[in-house]
Amino acid sequence: MSDVLLLAAGGLARETLSSIRQAGTDRVTGILDDAATLHGSTIGGVPVLGGTALAAERPERLLLCAGSGATRLAMAARLAALGVGPGRYATHLHPSVAVGERCGIGPGSILLAGSVLTCDVRVGRHVVLMPRTVLTHDDELDDGVTCAAGVTLAGRVSVGARAYLGMQASVRQGLRVGADAVLGMGAVALRDVPDGAVWVGNPAAPLPSRVRADRADRAGVA
Repeated sequence: MSDVLLLAAGGLARETLSSIRQAGTDRVTGILDDAATLHGSTIGGVPVLGGTALAAERPERLLLCAGSGATRLAMAARLAALGVGPGRYATHLHPSVAVGERCGIGPGSILLAGSVLTCDVRVGRHVVLMPRTVLTHDDELDDGVTCAAGVTLAGRVSVGARAYLGMQASVRQGLRVGADAVLGMGAVALRDVPDGAVWVGNPAAPLPSRVRADRADRAGVA
């Protein structure tokens, strides 16, 4: 049994903690978060020990639990500058995850309950698969990708770094979802999604810029 620290004390950390406890193969000894107001508190009975930089001083293996793939990779970069290498990261699979032949899963990735990798699937570093994600033959997910619950990718789909695929989104075979792209909840991609684009609907199409600007304005985003 390995000791593990979870970094970022949000919803993904709670889900990962529950999944690790169900697996029974590792033990979560603490949570690290840069919000000082959380230090000294407990989450799911696990203490929040301090900021994320403490990971460089402690011996446990690590899982980055920020919900955003871009944030997870930024955290990994900051920790690398403190001497934390790829070998420090755990890889967590819920016991119900099905992994077929010739699949590869990068360090730091988290695969939650019911996810399926059929065969010849490559999953990069710090990827998160929420429950019931299905990846079929020859799919490739680059570093920091996030698949929300129920995402389904047909064969030979590639997903660029830090992309986010919303709940129940699906992608036709042979397509690419670009780096930093967002495919909305329930969206059905029938053609390539460009880098940095936000696509929604069935069939998926670009979210109009005026809608994106309106949402950003209402959210107080400059």
